Amino acid sequence: MTAGKQARLERLGTGDRYVIVPMDHGITLGAVDGLVDLEGTVNAVTRGGADSILTQRGVADRVHPNKNGAGYVVHLNGSTSLGPDENDKRRTATVEDAIRAGADAVSFHINVGSEYEPDQLTELAAVTSDAERYGIPVLAMAYARGHDVRDDDPAGFAEDLGHAVRLAEEVGADIVKTAYSGTPETFERVVESTALPVVIAGGSKGTDVETLSIVSGAMDAGAAGVSMGRSIFQHEDPEAIVSAVSAVVHEDVPADEAAAAAGLAVEV
Repeated sequence: MTAGKQARLERLGTGDRYVIVPMDHGITLGAVDGLVDLEGTVNAVTRGGADSILTQRGVADRVHPNKNGAGYVVHLNGSTSLGPDENDKRRTATVEDAIRAGADAVSFHINVGSEYEPDQLTELAAVTSDAERYGIPVLAMAYARGHDVRDDDPAGFAEDLGHAVRLAEEVGADIVKTAYSGTPETFERVVESTALPVVIAGGSKGTDVETLSIVSGAMDAGAAGVSMGRSIFQHEDPEAIVSAVSAVVHEDVPADEAAAAAGLAVEV
């Protein structure tokens, strides 16, 4: 690994653990709650302890003045909820575009097991090749999605997620994001499938303690952190929830204690 890539990777996390807040959802969903005042949300989550922010390149000028020294990732593909198939992610930027936007890293989404996998695999491989020339880290968002994916069986789903994260490593990614398989025991299989740091997506919204318990379970299984979007930026108190997530990821604080310390409701 080059010194430049190592330096950029260090800007994305803290001590090899990562709290990444993706806010690229404007291209998918439009100006939803939490993204209208993007500047205020970026400021809040980075004050709360987010290590890095992820967006599409077009809003970089709204991110940089408000990210409080956090790292910055530019996402390179996308789709809309209004289109024929949201899983059909298409290129929206190049590695050079991301560099011009001031990115410390780039990210790319691939749906392993979907009909779009072949094209997305080819595109991800091209991104990692381009990024290697510039010493730019690549975060692969590698999901298992398709009619043969066993998402109704935690053990089978973990095997499929393990295939997805290994694919990311095989084509040259530096960090990989994927779904949580449901339990720490099954997620161990995902983590052991790759030598890359594995971060989990936010998943469906639950209570604050439920969200934090998922994070804690993933960390117990060997995850390196989180890349959580709507669970954070659409929270009624984004600064508080990211503070709690950061405590779980970086300090191994139990979920209920992290919630209480951040001033969040602890359901009984």
